[in-house]
Amino acid sequence: MGRRWGIGICAIVTFFVCYACTPLWKQANQASQSNADVIELTLWQGINPPPNREVFDRLVDQFNEAHPNIHIKSIYAGQSEQQMPKVLTAVVGDVAPDILWFSPTATGQFINLNAIAPLDRWFTESLTVRELDPALYDAMLESQHIWSVPMSTNNIGIFYRPSLFEAAGIETLPRTWNDLRETAKQLTEDTNDDGQTDRYGMLLPLGKSEWTVFTWLPFLYSAGGDPSRNQRPDLSTKEARNALNLWTQLLQDGSAMLSQPERGFELDDFLAGRVAMQLTGPWTLEQLEATGVDYDVMPIPRDLEAATIVGGEHLFVMKSNPEREAAAAQFLEFALSEEFQTEWALGTGYLPVNVKSRQSSAYQTYVESRPVLNVFLAQMKFAHARPTFAGYSRLSDALGRAIEQSLLGTPPHEALRSAQERVERFWDAS
Repeated sequence: MGRRWGIGICAIVTFFVCYACTPLWKQANQASQSNADVIELTLWQGINPPPNREVFDRLVDQFNEAHPNIHIKSIYAGQSEQQMPKVLTAVVGDVAPDILWFSPTATGQFINLNAIAPLDRWFTESLTVRELDPALYDAMLESQHIWSVPMSTNNIGIFYRPSLFEAAGIETLPRTWNDLRETAKQLTEDTNDDGQTDRYGMLLPLGKSEWTVFTWLPFLYSAGGDPSRNQRPDLSTKEARNALNLWTQLLQDGSAMLSQPERGFELDDFLAGRVAMQLTGPWTLEQLEATGVDYDVMPIPRDLEAATIVGGEHLFVMKSNPEREAAAAQFLEFALSEEFQTEWALGTGYLPVNVKSRQSSAYQTYVESRPVLNVFLAQMKFAHARPTFAGYSRLSDALGRAIEQSLLGTPPHEALRSAQERVERFWDAS
């Protein structure tokens, strides 16, 4: 878990010992018993695609039926980039939701706004938390306190088309960065002999958004790097240059194509056979299965070490009053449960955050029918969480711009140096 997590645990345990109290969810039960009124809570989420949202809403209905004194109203508030302005406006206007589904990378910003309630007491007392995958702890922690819980998780791998590998005579999957370059070259082809490449080995995401950063970070971590040191940006490093050089080399080799701007998550080129490999995650399984195309998944090839990046959104309890926060904690308890996590995973393809859910017969049967999930489950052992400190959005924006500039021709060392200078000006001024 690392030194940071150990410090956080000590702080939480100390807090709990000094503040002996009734568990939060029991407080909510007692409040409900003494007050016949139903506690109405709002939950803002940006779950997509719509079928996944329907699964979530069914689970919310189950919670409401089992908790007659609490009613959760789930509201779709748009995707993250659309949701954040609404959240900030609501916080400033004192009309924030009670529960927020959002990326943990916003944790530090929410703390600075005094918008979210710390979950230390609930975390220490919860039995369900003991069933949580330890790989997910770091994203819950900031400044030695627990601020959120993961509702779902995933990570990035490389989806590939086995039929195209077979046609190219490739029998062994790439395991290293050099292997990846050679494999991509072998898969690149002018299929109709018109002098133009019409099939590429790999798709790279063009853009400066979080998606581009998210899919590139596994390569940085594999090179032994980190986007921050001591909660400060650390972008102009040898490790970052090596990771960005790999992407630019794939382009220089002529074996990678760029996505449409800010559309690197779309599968159109992969499904059409214009690319043979693409970085994405298990949330795409339902879409892939519906098309009938052949596909498989490989771990991301490594440089110095195996690495991937943790994805998935968390649930935050927004500050309101003790009664409402305690009621919201009951929903968090339900969201982490084996029951919730199994149904959510079976309906969406996300990995359960609950270890018992992963071990359940229902989920094991599901994995047997979709063995590619074993790749993502195995990668959780070396998955890294993105930073949660305030200012991550600035860091991500600067890094995204550097990646985009490099893919469009700027030498990686120049793009990364400029990104570091840009984000340092913000850090020093804040």
